[in-house]
Amino acid sequence: MDILSIENVSKIYQSGSRTLTVLEDINLSVKAGDSIAIVGPSGSGKTTLLGLCAGLDSASSGSVALNGHRLEGLSEDQRAAVRSQEIGFIFQNFQLLPTLTALENVMVPLELKKRKDAKQKATELLQQVGLGDRMTHYPTQLSGGEQQRVSIARAFANEPKILFADEPTGNLDTETGELIETLIFDLNKALGTTLILVTHDTDLAAKTNRIIHIKGGKIQEEQHA
Repeated sequence: MDILSIENVSKIYQSGSRTLTVLEDINLSVKAGDSIAIVGPSGSGKTTLLGLCAGLDSASSGSVALNGHRLEGLSEDQRAAVRSQEIGFIFQNFQLLPTLTALENVMVPLELKKRKDAKQKATELLQQVGLGDRMTHYPTQLSGGEQQRVSIARAFANEPKILFADEPTGNLDTETGELIETLIFDLNKALGTTLILVTHDTDLAAKTNRIIHIKGGKIQEEQHA
């Protein structure tokens, strides 16, 4: 069964009398447990496509189905509920809450779901990503690599069916980036999570099962491992 199905999706922005087509007639299906990289030049529409897949934005036309939920028929609140149940997200700029410690940041999605074991689960995840001794530190007290590890722990907190990653190593040095890549793929395999990532990094893309090349808002080519 496809965990993600995209049919004839387009995204068009209207600016005054100008029409800007960011995505045009995109078709893509993703099976559970698959790993996919979306690659392409800046401005090609890849981050927009990721946002549509994750229900962060709505398509102008076409259909997006995420684990059986047809997103185009849902309100923003309903899409948010689907995201909280089904999705984990890793951002290039980490998106940690600066007033919360590493532990509290990872606890947020668990507390939103009223998990009584939120603290225990968050502690276990931070230990898994090698931050057992940094849990009480605030984001400003952590390096970029450590902040990204906190965001990975947070992304996996709800045991998501599908993980979206937008340039997850883009703000990291090469050595740290390689550690983060290993961590994402190890957790992906251990938990059977579907992985969809946007990247400029050809080495990172090569570690996935499929590479989707996008240019000018259209899929140009698919490569299979």
